[in-house]
Amino acid sequence: MKALSVIKVTFKEMITKFHIKSKFIKTVKNRGVLLDAGCGNSSPYRTKRMRPDIYYVGVDVGDYNQAAPNLADEYAVSLPDEFHDTILNLGQRFDAVISSHNIEHCCDREKTLDALIKVLKPGGKLYLSFPSEASVTFPSRKGTLNYYDDKTHTGVPPKFDDVIEKLKAQTMEISFACKSYKPFFLCLIGFLLEPLSKITKRCLIGRATWAYYGFESVIIAVKR
Repeated sequence: MKALSVIKVTFKEMITKFHIKSKFIKTVKNRGVLLDAGCGNSSPYRTKRMRPDIYYVGVDVGDYNQAAPNLADEYAVSLPDEFHDTILNLGQRFDAVISSHNIEHCCDREKTLDALIKVLKPGGKLYLSFPSEASVTFPSRKGTLNYYDDKTHTGVPPKFDDVIEKLKAQTMEISFACKSYKPFFLCLIGFLLEPLSKITKRCLIGRATWAYYGFESVIIAVKR
């Protein structure tokens, strides 16, 4: 049983490498400084395993699902209504910032996005992902497929076009933008697993169900 569990985890990690977030992490400059805003689900461990050379700073509103060893070089837990201030207080020292499915949980999305931009160095890169606007119409699944499956989501999904305009207004140049992210390989796996996903009412391996439905909006921008 333990061997099967290890195989499952290894396969999931292998599949996830096809996701654009993993590709973004690989582009961070050698020994660069990275901020992960909303770093739950063992993100410090996964990121440092992928890029042990980077200086990793994680910020969250709680120790959310940090089952693996926390390998962050710096780690801060903030009160929810002080999250944007906690980010700002880190200073403008980051070569890259990740906000992966974080902004939709924030008490003040506008201030949080402002803070993420301000702590980037000129030339620094921002990775931003959040549930697509269409996710309010998706079926309910464990692991969150419909936006309202996650009770910690605030309001409605961020409006993709508004986020793009906000970034452009803050000296950010968009290098990648996809309103409904459906990477081919993950989408294919999601298609093959969809009958099982329906029966079990669960999102399955490595964001495959998300890819099949186009659950994520993804934006990458560079600070000029």
